Amino acid sequence: MRDTRKRHTMDLPFTHKPGRRERHLRRRHRNPLFAWPLMEVDPETLLAAQKADHEEMEVFRIAFLEQVQKAVDLPPDAGSEAVLTLKEELEKLYEQACGLPEDHGREKEALGRLISLIMKAVRKATGDDSLARKELQDEEQARAIHFRLLDQPLVADILHPRSPVDPDELVPTLLSAGERELEAALEVFDVDQLALVVAQGRKLLEGLDREQADTATARRRLAQIEKELDSKTTLLQ
Repeated sequence: MRDTRKRHTMDLPFTHKPGRRERHLRRRHRNPLFAWPLMEVDPETLLAAQKADHEEMEVFRIAFLEQVQKAVDLPPDAGSEAVLTLKEELEKLYEQACGLPEDHGREKEALGRLISLIMKAVRKATGDDSLARKELQDEEQARAIHFRLLDQPLVADILHPRSPVDPDELVPTLLSAGERELEAALEVFDVDQLALVVAQGRKLLEGLDREQADTATARRRLAQIEKELDSKTTLLQ
């Protein structure tokens, strides 16, 4: 008998640069880490996710243009509250851009430049206040790290306020990741969280081994997590 399930899998129309909803469906599709026996994403669910992702992208584009115009129109004597509110909105847009379908590198670059200009003005306003300058420097370093991590889609998906990754799907998601994106994601977790991930990961793989599922790649990701846990534990000692 012909394997229609395999043919259906090959024909499922995933896009090349998906948004966060479609991206997570792609992780789950016929992935033994999420379900055994294997679960398939149906075309209707995929289409709904793609539609929602693109609707969010259109909302982002409108908000992006509005906030850029606000930055252009901001008067030189604007109060600190208006300036900081604008900065927060620009930061939220950058975070949102990281979870959208298609490539938004140009928008992210523009947002980064605007945030830098605002921070330059804020630093100038602090004058000779060394404490305030130190706080701003710490904030800029934290933002740079945050934005760097968000450039990995896995991190953007996990940290999104409406993350498609349910808590009980976190371990399968991490074990399904590529080496580089997992490396970035592990920076987000503390020692206790990583210890829990390792324990749950071992239990999950033990169960799949009994089912003779292919877990070779997942075991490499688990070893990567265990190494990160050992490293962070050592730093705390």
